[in-house]
Amino acid sequence: MQLQRVHLIATRNRKEGVTRAFAALAPESLEGKRTFVKPNFNTADPTPGSTHNDTLEAILGEIRSRGPASLGLGDRSAPETAEVLRSKGIHDLASRYDATVIDFDELGDDGWVYFGPEDNHWPEGFHVAGPVLDTDYLVWTPCLKTHQFGGVFTMSLKLAVGVVPKRGYEYMSQLHSSPHQRRMIAEINAKFSPDLVILDGVQAFVDGGPATGELADTGVFIAGYDRIAVDAVGLAVLKNAGTKDEIADVPIFEQEQMARAVELDLGITGPDEIEITAEGSGGEELAANLRDILARG
Repeated sequence: MQLQRVHLIATRNRKEGVTRAFAALAPESLEGKRTFVKPNFNTADPTPGSTHNDTLEAILGEIRSRGPASLGLGDRSAPETAEVLRSKGIHDLASRYDATVIDFDELGDDGWVYFGPEDNHWPEGFHVAGPVLDTDYLVWTPCLKTHQFGGVFTMSLKLAVGVVPKRGYEYMSQLHSSPHQRRMIAEINAKFSPDLVILDGVQAFVDGGPATGELADTGVFIAGYDRIAVDAVGLAVLKNAGTKDEIADVPIFEQEQMARAVELDLGITGPDEIEITAEGSGGEELAANLRDILARG
């Protein structure tokens, strides 16, 4: 059995968290690579409602320092994406790193790739934003939070909902009205795979979410290559912090997002396949607690 590494950085300094994550898991060079970052811009609400600008800026800086051929970032928000980008000052931030900002709302018909419904619960299949597929190195930047509108939790698997279009399609109403919502979330992920996941868990929503909720000071970055492994460790962090019953009382790999992701062979199949490494003050103590929670489910 090959273990999947998940690296914890115990810190409340977002630049430090990103720098250490890249040092531990990213290649030293991205020379000649087309790179793309998918943040959490569902809304412009303060972190963990959206990706913190300090986290995003540190990620762009780390990528740019590795000499990529191109650097882009993009998302699709629940309200107007252009307004979220404006409110967060993303265009000015990106310009400091010569990064192209792509508003997925503005993609034309040729900017989306269609996948049919044959192997999923989407009634008509779904489209995925082309920039997420057409890149050499994809960095995924979820937050750590619960979800009060049927998703239960929103981390790296749930981040994929932002690559499905809102304009001109009924996808979001189909998703939110379906009894298979959590399975549908996992199914989007079957069409692509991030090269690096960096989850900002400096603060978390332990209830409510995704835009606002009950806040906890969790003080950690979670980084890895495997979305299931990262989300499993994230769920363990929420359990450790004290969270809502839908997470606290359900074994991690029985969560529908997780179970469907395992069925789709998107990564690990259980907690015994996770190797947690840690750094930072209190990092190993936290890792020990999380290993115990994962072992107990």
